[in-house]
Amino acid sequence: MRLKNKLDPAYANLGPDEILNALNSLNYRDNGEILALNSYENRVYRLGLEDDSNVVIKFYRPQRWCDLAIMEEHQFAQELVRLDIPIIEPVKINNKTLHHYKSFRFSLWECFGGRAPDLDNDETLKQLGRLVARIHLHSEFSKFEYRPNLDIQSYGYQSTKFLLDNSFIPPDIDRAYTSIISDLFENIKKCFKTCGGYKAFKIHGDLHPSNILTQNEMIKIVDLDDARNGPSIQDLWMFLSGSREDQEKQMALLLEGYEEFRTFDYRELHLIEALRSLRILHYTAWIAKRWDDPAFKIAFPWFGTPRFWDDHILSLREQLSLTQEPPLNILL
Repeated sequence: MRLKNKLDPAYANLGPDEILNALNSLNYRDNGEILALNSYENRVYRLGLEDDSNVVIKFYRPQRWCDLAIMEEHQFAQELVRLDIPIIEPVKINNKTLHHYKSFRFSLWECFGGRAPDLDNDETLKQLGRLVARIHLHSEFSKFEYRPNLDIQSYGYQSTKFLLDNSFIPPDIDRAYTSIISDLFENIKKCFKTCGGYKAFKIHGDLHPSNILTQNEMIKIVDLDDARNGPSIQDLWMFLSGSREDQEKQMALLLEGYEEFRTFDYRELHLIEALRSLRILHYTAWIAKRWDDPAFKIAFPWFGTPRFWDDHILSLREQLSLTQEPPLNILL
């Protein structure tokens, strides 16, 4: 039996009046313009102000992060901004960045429009490498206290257990799924063992191209909502795409920029396909855990269909093969 709806009804039915009332509670004056932004985990909107400027308001999903974990995200962003690292930080009002209105927790952010970076440009990849290295150079000696580690347990075992315990896996593929998962976890553990250990510290955690915005010559990092403790390679591998040869070239460029600021531990290249596998498992469970949220049914109508599970099994088989291959061969 699937999970019963545990989503706070007030959050599920968040409407324009509550959105604007929350903004007005901080003495901001709106002009009535509301644009929902592309976010599923939280409710995020661009709001127009009386002076024709804009601000972004973010309402946090109940029961996901405690207040202290949210504050760690805000503090991390503020630390990076103080180092002139281009990242969107929360707006501080009355010395606070996390605010409350009725049952809602929310924050305000600078409105910055832009597009994803051109990853076919060699200089862009080097620039991204430098940017990630500067973040890691600051955070490598500290860890989040109230946020979890990105590891096999949290992203892998817990994800598959949730799917199985809540009957999301169709009965006709249950045996195939459990067999593939068992073999995949063995390969993932071998990848981590071959790496021989790594330094876990505060990372962005979800640094894919859509979380980098470019506007003219400016670049901004957004969305630290998934920030947690993990290996440095996690903030690099999601910029890779295409064939193995393509990915080797891309990673070489990223690391050329990265090593201008920080030494990279090349043993972590063994973790790329293991981390990609864990992300697939985590992403599937993430949708399943939110399936009683009406917004998820609209955004992911294909989830749970026979075609979805066929594709999911195929992607796991591909990862089973990829986790057996040697790491990318990077020549700088």
